[in-house]
Order: sequence, then structure tokens, then C-alpha cells
Amino acid sequence: MRTALTDLTGVRHPIVQTGMGWVSGPRLVTATARAGALGILASATMSPDQLRSAVREVRSRTDAPFGVNLRADAGDARERVRIIVEEGVRVASFALAPSKELIAELKDAGVVVVPSVGARRHAEKVAAWGADAVIVQGGEGGGHTGNVATTVLLPQVVDAVDIPVIAAGGFHDGRGLVAALAYGAGGVAMGTRFLLTSDSTVPDTVKARYLAATVKDITLTTAVDGLPHRMLRTEMVAELEGAGRLRSLYHALRRASGFRRLSGLSRLGMVRDGRALRHGKELTWSQVLLAANTPMLLKASMVDGRTDLGIMASGQVAALIEDLPSVAELVARVMAEAERTLTVLGAESSRAANSSPSGD
Repeated sequence: MRTALTDLTGVRHPIVQTGMGWVSGPRLVTATARAGALGILASATMSPDQLRSAVREVRSRTDAPFGVNLRADAGDARERVRIIVEEGVRVASFALAPSKELIAELKDAGVVVVPSVGARRHAEKVAAWGADAVIVQGGEGGGHTGNVATTVLLPQVVDAVDIPVIAAGGFHDGRGLVAALAYGAGGVAMGTRFLLTSDSTVPDTVKARYLAATVKDITLTTAVDGLPHRMLRTEMVAELEGAGRLRSLYHALRRASGFRRLSGLSRLGMVRDGRALRHGKELTWSQVLLAANTPMLLKASMVDGRTDLGIMASGQVAALIEDLPSVAELVARVMAEAERTLTVLGAESSRAANSSPSGD
């Protein structure tokens, strides 16, 4: 299936596996690339050296295109951009809008730039700055998300920009892919669906919690870091929502220290990142400190399997997922279902046309 996304990135199928911290590592990205979709390495939870090593690991396993996701506001963003360029990575995606200068630097090196956005005005801004495409995530999506549904946000952005738009938030099958294409998107991006595959390194006990979730078990909370964050409702989420400020800050500082050691960031670097996080947002310094909680709370679940101590970011679509296929099986299934859906729609359109009264 050829679309603006496949033409831009060189992949066979218009499907993107998003960059999820502690989840989108070399194993998952390699499996996605081999399956013909666009795998994205999540670099925010890696040190620069770990990122370079992860890129080389994927490259050693496949010659298919893949990408790297990074935070544009991170203090070492330019160092990570240099790694992307030096290692010949095809796509750079961003959780936050990159600067005009950062976009230009990547494009000059032949890297495809794909920021993620949650509002039309943000898409218009990065498009004007030279972004090659945008991932548009509606409020159904997991992790940090907005409050506008994909079915409203997606057509807004498609109508506002002249670059390929990739739809995210609420997608898990071929029917969703066809719906996104009908809105004018060039493909779909999926996180939770790729997390719930046999190629994902997330512990089986954690995957079981996702598979058992109903729509009512997936919540949107600001208790973790002061920003809207969609995740499974767990004991930890309930504890965070009921915790007082001093208790929350105490635990946040401990986990922030742990993340500093894992990521290789200096204390000064974390302060710079905190300032960048506050920029343009009405966050107190207390909320910034709580934001440092997030990587370690995610690691507790996604790596250590401690669902009692961690959080589990999740799109609402988790309530519709019931199995753990391999990535190759998943991508093949999505594409086959999309083709069947298009065939059925074409047949129904033909029948409707043939049954119209003469002269209509």
C-alpha cells in the first residue's frame, strides 16, 4: 500500500511503531523494520552512548529504514542529533516540537523530520519550519496526551498543512488504518498495540494487566507530573492521586536521582531540562520535580515488572486488544484487514451505484 508516508520514509507499509520509553528498544524496532513498518527507537531513557549502541544494534540486524525519537528540549539534544546523523538514521521523531534550527540541521543531513503534535497550531508551526511530516495524537492516545479526540483533531490538521500527516491515538487494526486514510492521513502510528506483541520486552505479567484492562480501567490523570497522562488505573496511580505534596516530592526526588544515574545526565543537565519543561507551561517547580518521577515509574513496570510500584502508560485502545502476536504477524494482519475493508467498501459502493434509480 503506497502512501505519502511510505514514499517519504521508504517503508513498505504505512504503519509507525512509536518511540515508547523503556519499550521501544532494538528488539522491537528491528522486528518492526523487518516487518516493513517504521520502527522508532525511544532515546529519552538512554544515555547518548546507549543510543549509539542501540542504533548500531538495529543496523546490524536489518537494512530497512527506522527512526529515533528524542526530546527537543533535552539539554543534550544536539549531541543526540549528531549521533542520528553520524549513524545514518533515516527518521528523527520528536515528542515535543523541535526548533527551526534543529529541523534545518537534520534536513541538511538528509534526515526525515517528524514531530509529534497534539494541536493544529503546533502542526502549522512545525510545517512552516520545514518538518517533513507530523504525527497527530488525539486524546485517546497513551502517555502525555491532549483532550481533543483523534476524529476531530486529525481532519483539522490534514486540512491545515501540506505535509504528510500520521494519525495516532486509538488505532490497532486495519479498519482504523482505512479510516485514517479516509481522513487524509498517510498512515497510522501505534504504541500500545506494538507494546502488546511477543517481540516487546515488557514483562509478561505487565502485558497481562494490559490485556485484562477494560475501558474503565484506563484513566487520564495529572497526579504523576502535573500534566494530563493516560495510563492504566493501578494501585500506584491511586496512591499518587491521594498522596500529599510533601510525600510526593520526597519520592519524586529519590526517583529523579535514580534516573540521573541511569541516563547519564548531570544535575545541571536535569535543571536545564526542568527549565525547558516549564517553558510555555503553567507548571510549578514542584510539578517539574514530580515530572522527574515519570521515567523511573515507567521503568518499574516496563522493565522490572513491578506493577505495584510503577505506572503503565496506555492508550484507550488497550481495552480492544486481546492477544500478543509477533510484530510480523501484527503488521501482516493489519494490512490484510485494511485490504479486505477497502474491498468491501468498494463492493458496497458499486452495489449502491447500480441500485440507484435511472437518471439519478
